[in-house]
Amino acid sequence: MPLRKLSVVVTRRLPAAVESRLAELFNVTFNETDMPMTRDQLIAAMRTADVLVPTLSDTIDAGMLSSAGENMRLIANYGTGVDHIDVTTARQLGIHVCNTPGVLAEDTADMTMGLILAAMRRLKEGATHMQSGDWQGWSPAAFLGARLGGKKLGILGMGQVGSGVAKRAAAFGMQINYHNRNQVHPDTEKSLNATYWPSFDQMLANVDVISVNCPHTPSTFHLLNARRLKLMKPTAIVINTSRGEVVDENALTRMLRAGELAGAGLDVFENGTDVNPRLRDLDNVILLPHMASATSEARIEMGEKVILNIKTFEDGHRPPDRIVPSML
Repeated sequence: MPLRKLSVVVTRRLPAAVESRLAELFNVTFNETDMPMTRDQLIAAMRTADVLVPTLSDTIDAGMLSSAGENMRLIANYGTGVDHIDVTTARQLGIHVCNTPGVLAEDTADMTMGLILAAMRRLKEGATHMQSGDWQGWSPAAFLGARLGGKKLGILGMGQVGSGVAKRAAAFGMQINYHNRNQVHPDTEKSLNATYWPSFDQMLANVDVISVNCPHTPSTFHLLNARRLKLMKPTAIVINTSRGEVVDENALTRMLRAGELAGAGLDVFENGTDVNPRLRDLDNVILLPHMASATSEARIEMGEKVILNIKTFEDGHRPPDRIVPSML
């Protein structure tokens, strides 16, 4: 048994069941306001705590890590992505970084499919028109969208989320295409009836919808840039439920406004909450507040992983979801 409970700082409010269990096991400080902590507040927390539980709204850079106290040895991130944390510097300083993998894929795939359906069938425009009170009745030429069946879906990143999107899209009769760092196992390809494109450029020129499902790394920053967006059909749609930095948001906005792309469904944005204002007034764009994984089940499962990582660390073992730089 440890001589004292670990001191844990949680940067945002978590589900009540998760917070209750954390409080039972550890000496926890919660952020009662649920407002993102400032840089100074995060540094102060790392100077006093044994464990920090941040979220994607907390940027933790090398300078902040260098200011951490001697007892701070674990960052148990509440979330899958860790691009907001300088993992390499943390490792050099002997600070473990963990995440919560494997619990968000199905919910994110659901939302991705929802955005594909909404963008192609113009659900936002129809709902807005109804809520305005302007609807005068059915018209054969009103709100014409595109049939999903037979359309070509291109998936950028065939991991757990990408595979989940492929399964859902196939049920709608879409043809599955994908580009990935490595070709997936032939059995997986066969089960999804998916076509692998070694060339991302060639795939983009041939699909009707592109779904971004890869993480943000230095090699994927602006992977969908202006040049590549121009390869797409003017009737094509861009869907992103992964990381905003993968798409050049300004280039996407220009093309949508110019009618060079048919629409977009975005749950993530290149500059976080600072969304390009020229996107907001477009009828053919659906903007969501990073809610692809926002289910009660997912949030609780994430919390359970955080608790397991902290408890395993407290017991002197390697946390099961520890991140090392080579994994990124």
